[in-house]
Amino acid sequence: MTAEMRSVEQSIREGALGAFDLSGKVAVVTGGSSGIGAAIARALSRAGASVVVGYHRGAERASEIVAGLGGDNHRAMQIPLGDAGALAAVAAVVSDIYGRCDVLVNSAGTTKRVAHNDLETMTPELFESLMSLNVAGPYAVIRAFVPLLKATGDAAIINVSSVSGLTASGSNIAYCASKAALDNLTMSLGRALGPEVRVLGVAPAAVDTDFVGGRGRDQIVAQAATTPLRVVVHPDDVATCVIGAVTHLRIATGTTLLVDGGKHL
Repeated sequence: MTAEMRSVEQSIREGALGAFDLSGKVAVVTGGSSGIGAAIARALSRAGASVVVGYHRGAERASEIVAGLGGDNHRAMQIPLGDAGALAAVAAVVSDIYGRCDVLVNSAGTTKRVAHNDLETMTPELFESLMSLNVAGPYAVIRAFVPLLKATGDAAIINVSSVSGLTASGSNIAYCASKAALDNLTMSLGRALGPEVRVLGVAPAAVDTDFVGGRGRDQIVAQAATTPLRVVVHPDDVATCVIGAVTHLRIATGTTLLVDGGKHL
């Protein structure tokens, strides 16, 4: 039996015995203080992982999330997306405390409601800021954590994208472009970081959160009603997809999974 065959057999055996079990693993979640990120942090904790809940300004919210995870091996940490030096310091702290990072989830992002034909409001400065936070930010985080991730030999990066990157229909044209770019980044890094690191994306439709200012739940429900499955996407739906990608999609990398009730159709 070849080494490759033994590896596959071992993976099958471990998958059967430890489905969705991340005991002993360490996960870092940017944007973990609210919405999708918070749901992902909770799901990772339930699966057994020690979770670093990353935040930008929501220190109090992040601490509340950590307190709700149970146990004493989770913590909140400020993760400034645009500061390479600060990100390197965060990765060093994670290394000092945990000695490893097995899962990195890029959930932090931003948007603003601007009609697609309103180019006057969508200034070059606003466009650039959205691209910076939604694309360059995740890249900078990944770059800082790659040494820790590669050292495990079997790590996963999950980029939280949006179906808007595929459909070019969303809160504004820059947001759509940024998510398309993030999907492309996922593909490029899936090629670049294997075999030690798998890179995957999850792309929901409108999620039942307050992520988009001025968008009420009635609008989310109305949008969901136009999809084939007619279901509202909940943060827990996205979190479940993330857990499945980390634990079960062992031979997938460089691809983005749609969690949209069929909206793209």
